[in-house]
Amino acid sequence: MSIAENVAEVRRRIAVAANRAERNPAEVTLMAVSKTFPADGIREAYDAGLRVFGENRVQEFAGKAAAIRDLHEAEWHMIGHLQSNKAGPAAAAFAAIDSLDSLKLAEKLNASAGKLGKKLSVLIEINVGGETAKSGLSPDSDELEELLTAAPRLQQLEFHGLMTIPPFTDDAQEAAPYFHKLRSLRDQIAARHLPAVLMDVLSMGMSHDFEVAIEEGSTCVRVGTAIFGQRAKR
Repeated sequence: MSIAENVAEVRRRIAVAANRAERNPAEVTLMAVSKTFPADGIREAYDAGLRVFGENRVQEFAGKAAAIRDLHEAEWHMIGHLQSNKAGPAAAAFAAIDSLDSLKLAEKLNASAGKLGKKLSVLIEINVGGETAKSGLSPDSDELEELLTAAPRLQQLEFHGLMTIPPFTDDAQEAAPYFHKLRSLRDQIAARHLPAVLMDVLSMGMSHDFEVAIEEGSTCVRVGTAIFGQRAKR
């Protein structure tokens, strides 16, 4: 199948999952995870109607940015782990950082965005499974509380919600408790009405489990393989 056909099929599956959960499919943003895929594949996805794209590495994105500069409506999100020493290039290259996982990184992104005269949308990455090999803040950590408390003074950052990657399982249904946990955390934070902290985005669900994520309240699914095909082994 072509990328356009894959996009249409993913959109159909999103609609089915949303309807099953009695949700409006328009509430769910489809992000094309274009990491490791070349510029021509991104262009095909753009031509198929996609506008939100996720990349994992600043340097990799920089290498193909010139070839896709004319895709004026595209919105580029950083979704991979970001080291604080890459905050400057990331702030320049992306409209959003969906993997914010420390106050230190937030402060550096805020300073970099200020120098550029731009606002950055951010999501806080939550490690719902407590996996040591994964980035993200613990749902009940002091670090999360510090970050939420600091939001009003980080005036170049717009805090829009939470993101997670649950422990991988072959059975997508086994991810449901982790997605539910993130939604519950989002609801708890939203109920506090913290200054400068919006909780309108729940980024959860990938190619193998996005339908379950939608049923649990996801507002943004990050889909790569189901759109572009299998990534080459590195």
